Amino acid sequence: MQNKKNILSWIVRVVAAVILLQTLYFKFTGHEDSVYIFSELGLEPGGRIAIGIVELITAILLILPRTAGIGAVLGLGVISGAIFSHLTQLGIEVKGDGGTLFYLAVAVFVCCLVAAILHRKEIPVIKKFF
Repeated sequence: MQNKKNILSWIVRVVAAVILLQTLYFKFTGHEDSVYIFSELGLEPGGRIAIGIVELITAILLILPRTAGIGAVLGLGVISGAIFSHLTQLGIEVKGDGGTLFYLAVAVFVCCLVAAILHRKEIPVIKKFF
């Protein structure tokens, strides 16, 4: 059972980290789609760069086994903001992407939620309750 939990943990953490890392190219290079999104949110350019840095830190924390729980919680926070922005300001479809960015955000949320549950005993705030 522990081996299956470990495999599931690696799968959800790697999926979330890869999605987060893949979007960094667009944020850090100022790709027109990324600039459009953050302009719509009133966060261009500082918010785009800051969120990109937080996503990079999150991906690193998710991949490192000792910090997976913290990375999962941070991932839930940052991706909740993205999902909220899609639902309130951007819409599910952005610039004709068919909802791809929204669905990737939901996938990251689910992966981080599963990782947080699997690593709940390693999360400092929750640790004292277990």
